[in-house]
Amino acid sequence: MCCPSATFAVWSSAWLHGAAASDDVLDALLSWGEAHDVVAADPAAADAFELPLAFNRAATPVQLLVALRAQSATNLQLVLPVPGDVRGLGGGGPFTESALRSGEAAVLPELGFGVVPQAIAEGLMRWTVFSLTNRTQPEYRGLAEAEHGLTDAIRASAGALQTLDVASDRRGVRAELSARLRSAPDVQWPAGTPGRSLRVLQRAEEITAILAIAQTDDPGGALSASATVRRAEALRPLSDAVRDARCAAVNEAVRVFADQADRTP
Repeated sequence: MCCPSATFAVWSSAWLHGAAASDDVLDALLSWGEAHDVVAADPAAADAFELPLAFNRAATPVQLLVALRAQSATNLQLVLPVPGDVRGLGGGGPFTESALRSGEAAVLPELGFGVVPQAIAEGLMRWTVFSLTNRTQPEYRGLAEAEHGLTDAIRASAGALQTLDVASDRRGVRAELSARLRSAPDVQWPAGTPGRSLRVLQRAEEITAILAIAQTDDPGGALSASATVRRAEALRPLSDAVRDARCAAVNEAVRVFADQADRTP
């Protein structure tokens, strides 16, 4: 599943490099809402992408795709910021604040812009284009490194949670996990998406469901306030590793589509 920004980054990259049609991009976005519109947050973004400013009549995703091609966009990077970790957002300002509220964004580091999705009504997703305060290249994290980090975090968190006796005897946990995974949006990826990226995204999705169960109000034996704090501390490295793995998987897919296009005669 991952998130709307991941869908946008991978499918837009596939389209920009000739591996998908524009209709494919639009169809993929439907997983996140029946309707999508696009606005600019500031005059610089409005001018560069020929988009209306917020609170005016919004543009369509097609106009955003056309603007990306006109701007020769090649490198859309997924960022999943949380308080205390705003890597890749290019400093403070409105973009950073919006990305933190949303928990995600797609960054165009070479162009100095970022795009943040937000569900503003039932079935309606709004994409807002921001100018970056500073053009900062997101920190590169190789997919193999991120996958290994995820494995290490799983082992460390499992040991800590076992010590805390979190959800060790929770009834129906397998059924709850299956239900959470089934309820996730059915997100499709372009043909040519690296298999390893897909495997890492699937693994991250499964771990996210496990984390959600571990963080519910019925945490097995960890009922005291101190145990709840220790549980959160035990889970934090795993949550961070999941974010890193998702970003690395998506950004690797973007890189592969760009490389394939460069090798095409």
